[in-house]
Amino acid sequence: MTPFSLRIFVADGDPDGLRIVERSNWIGKAVVFPRALLPQVKTRPELAQTGVYLLLGPRPDGEGEMLYVGEGDPMLPRLHEHQAKKDFWTRAIGFTTTKDSQLNKAHVQFLESRLIALAHAAKRIKLDNANRPTEPTLSEADRADLEVFLAHMLGMLPVLGVHAFEQAPQAIAADVSPMLTCKGKGVQATGYEASQGFVVRAGSQAVTDTVPSMEQHVRGQYDLRQELIRNGVLAMQGSLYQFTQDYTFSSPSTAASVLLGRAANGRIEWKTAEGRTLKELQEAQAEQ
Repeated sequence: MTPFSLRIFVADGDPDGLRIVERSNWIGKAVVFPRALLPQVKTRPELAQTGVYLLLGPRPDGEGEMLYVGEGDPMLPRLHEHQAKKDFWTRAIGFTTTKDSQLNKAHVQFLESRLIALAHAAKRIKLDNANRPTEPTLSEADRADLEVFLAHMLGMLPVLGVHAFEQAPQAIAADVSPMLTCKGKGVQATGYEASQGFVVRAGSQAVTDTVPSMEQHVRGQYDLRQELIRNGVLAMQGSLYQFTQDYTFSSPSTAASVLLGRAANGRIEWKTAEGRTLKELQEAQAEQ
């Protein structure tokens, strides 16, 4: 990965208000604002440009976030439409360019299509988009330029608190993050710590049934497990569930709870081949 810097301009002096975010050596920019400020920010020139945008907010059941990906030529009329018709969103992030006319309708349709496809592949957040749009026909040169534009967007989004498009990272060197194993109730899983969280590897197993108390006492982890079953990250293989892809959890404890079907301390449950717990590894690293 290439290092980069971001310049964040807090336009109204409120750190939670309107922010204009620019990346070093890039023609794009992001405009970030809470829904409540749409009447005030509608005069911003960025929203009068062609762009692609994200709407984020809590799911109706209160467990996690939802995401809507859209495009507008320009963006503002679409945001006004969503202000009237979509209830869930509480914040918006729009991407456009530092100069007008550098993106056209086909360009933002391409970006919208790619973002929706990436979100479906990552399966980290519930999408409010009903359809999966097809990519428009573009020249080879335009497509190459837009893939670079998209890559810069994807690099910025985690800094802005959006992880919906992130695939699980490739396994890193064992001396940086050793491979760990979690076992219990006839299942076995492997995983490792990464900068995004805790990655459980494809092929890892999970129990078929949860303990009765899981739904009550660790409801968030129970609901996440049910979501992973619904979206196919966990699929039945014989008498057990199995991970169909590498998947990044927010913590080792969440990963262990989903695997074992109960509340679990991931720092104790995840162990090296020699039997050292993740807790012991972390304590040893702290001493060093």
